[in-house]
Amino acid sequence: MMRNQIRTWLAAAAREAQEDGTIPAFSAQDVVIERPANPENGDYASSLALKLARSARKPPIVLAKELADRLRPDASIQRVEVAPPGFLNFHVSEDWLRQQITKIVDQGESYGQLKLVDGDSVLVEFVSANPTGPLTAATGRAASIGEALANVLEAVGYRVTREYYLNDSGNQMDAFNRTAYARYCQHFGLPVEVPPDGYGGAYMKDLAQGVVDTDGIRYLSTPEQTATAAIGGKAFELVVESIKATLSRMGVGYDRWFSEQSLYDNGEVLATIKRLDGRGYVTQREGASWFASSRLGDDKDHVLVRSNGTPTYLAADIAYHVDKLVNRGFERAIDIWGGDHQGHVQRMKSALKALDIDPGRLDIVVHQMITLRRGTEIVRMAKRTGDLVTLDEVIDEVGADACRFYFLSRSIGSQMEFDLELAKAQSNENPVYYVQYAHARISSILRNAGGLKLDPGNADLSLLTDPSELQLTRKLLALPEVIELAATNLEPHHLPHYAQELATAFHGFYTQCRVISDDSDLTAARLTLCLAAKVTLARTLHLMGMSAPDKM
Repeated sequence: MMRNQIRTWLAAAAREAQEDGTIPAFSAQDVVIERPANPENGDYASSLALKLARSARKPPIVLAKELADRLRPDASIQRVEVAPPGFLNFHVSEDWLRQQITKIVDQGESYGQLKLVDGDSVLVEFVSANPTGPLTAATGRAASIGEALANVLEAVGYRVTREYYLNDSGNQMDAFNRTAYARYCQHFGLPVEVPPDGYGGAYMKDLAQGVVDTDGIRYLSTPEQTATAAIGGKAFELVVESIKATLSRMGVGYDRWFSEQSLYDNGEVLATIKRLDGRGYVTQREGASWFASSRLGDDKDHVLVRSNGTPTYLAADIAYHVDKLVNRGFERAIDIWGGDHQGHVQRMKSALKALDIDPGRLDIVVHQMITLRRGTEIVRMAKRTGDLVTLDEVIDEVGADACRFYFLSRSIGSQMEFDLELAKAQSNENPVYYVQYAHARISSILRNAGGLKLDPGNADLSLLTDPSELQLTRKLLALPEVIELAATNLEPHHLPHYAQELATAFHGFYTQCRVISDDSDLTAARLTLCLAAKVTLARTLHLMGMSAPDKM
């Protein structure tokens, strides 16, 4: 990437200035290259002189000039300007810009592939909604974020494993099993009530019907405890099947579905508690075992084993992360959690620290919840009350691509509203339509040029001189930077934003420049630019998990 190359040149200039006493010692982190908000200020800019001015005891503008004098870029940089109060502005050569068009075409779907890491292993765990009912619309955000993050992490060199953590034990599963048993009995007219802590949704009747369809009346003559476990187990399998089917519709797949119950079955939960105890982080009071996380900066201690002898969700979750980072040896783990789990972040970090596992190996991305609107009505979602809108219903209404784009379109820490009506609109007001239409338009142009023999390697790209052509080229070259930013900061919302900017740049070029004309050389050059735009836009859409339609 040109940004990295400029950083290298500027760092070399700063080291030279340091060696001759012009500036004091500096950190590599000080050498930051950014894109100016105003294109007139160049393609890239650095505020290094502003950062170093105080310690160097020189005006920033003077220091910027001294750094500029020591810069030795190659011909890809047309000029470097010093701008008040002390910025260094870099203008790339238009010839260099044009040369990159063919390189983008040649790289194809691998365009934007980087080598920030060399095959480091990372486990991305996302969605992991309790398997007590169908996925709600809200889980679509976690699915979109997790899959897009996994994609960009692969693009920068990670070996990514995608995992779904099935919470198939504990109180919520007990309530689910008892609800399924009640609905099963009610199907045959027996007066068994749904428990007060059960799940009231109509889907529980459907699950009971599924059990009846496969097993008939066999559980009516079975002891209640045995029947509850069996019916609950069957219903659980049906829920997991439905979750997998829904996520498949979203284009989301997993390498492994991990069972929480397996951590109990293989003794990992108890082993983890003993390990914490052996390191002095378990205390006994009120008949329960507590994780003494307050010793590690947490606001309070937390129960690991209840007074009735059953481990808490926290105990299993700690064991799960030990399994990730120790037993299976992933170098890094990334959890995608909903906003209601924010309070769980610090205690998990504390648990790793207590177990002498570097907390820095775990990144927990907490996304805020969504508000789903139908017109002016806000639809609320909760499995227990049955007042829910499923993710399948949203996919049915607006399509998987619209779901992926909208769920990614806001920063992870921001609340978001999902406007179903806008997501269905076939107009430029709908960003999904706007972006995909750009790809379809490019495909149409290339189809219309089918009779022309296009050889991108031999096209005379020096003919591309219109400002809209150069602006589009500049936007194409930003994709690797967007991928790096999304992967480094775990911020996939940069992808849909970039896609919209790229679509705007292409539509501007298409409006300004006639692609297919009587000038065969200019036509070939512009078709090559179109092909590079198609490659880049398709790559961006695929990173988001979306399709790149050739027709709309």
